[in-house]
Amino acid sequence: MALTKRDDDADLRTAPARRTLAGRFARDRKGAAAIEFAILVIPFMMVIFASIETFVAFTGEQILANATQTMARKIRTGLLPVNMSQTQFRSAFCSELTAMLSCSATEPGTPSKLLIDVRSYASFGDIPTAIPRKGTDLDTTGFTYAPGGPGSINLIRAYYRWTVVTDLVRPYVTNLRAAGTSMPNDYLMATTAAFMNEKY
Repeated sequence: MALTKRDDDADLRTAPARRTLAGRFARDRKGAAAIEFAILVIPFMMVIFASIETFVAFTGEQILANATQTMARKIRTGLLPVNMSQTQFRSAFCSELTAMLSCSATEPGTPSKLLIDVRSYASFGDIPTAIPRKGTDLDTTGFTYAPGGPGSINLIRAYYRWTVVTDLVRPYVTNLRAAGTSMPNDYLMATTAAFMNEKY
């Protein structure tokens, strides 16, 4: 069907309008910030939360180290009762921790987060240097509380299972996986104190 002059005039009038609308859409930058934010927010939040997790874990390790040194000093100087039980020692250790690494009410009797090994050795050369592991988890089967008397060489090994909160960074900052789990879920804080008791 042939176009009339009236149809040609209508097409000529609407073509600039169509070009103008497309041009305005291409030049419009009102939603650019929202789109850029949507693209960058996930990696940005991953970096932020990874930094926070690292900072909190480092602070927790310092708290655990301070508690270990305090309890080592009490053993070294004979301030703890000779007949102190393992549960009593764990309870005293928990009292040295702050709210960040707090122990539950059942933690001294049935340890789940705070794991402590205290024992004496004949010489400093006999002290183990590796973290006891069973596969990808911590091996606590030989943990005990058996410090020596005056002049003995002792070792305190304290471990804390820190649960990582941020799901996105958990696979990258955890180093402990319980048996039967497919993904690592805890960050193992570890501190050690080796010392010789005073002749108290």
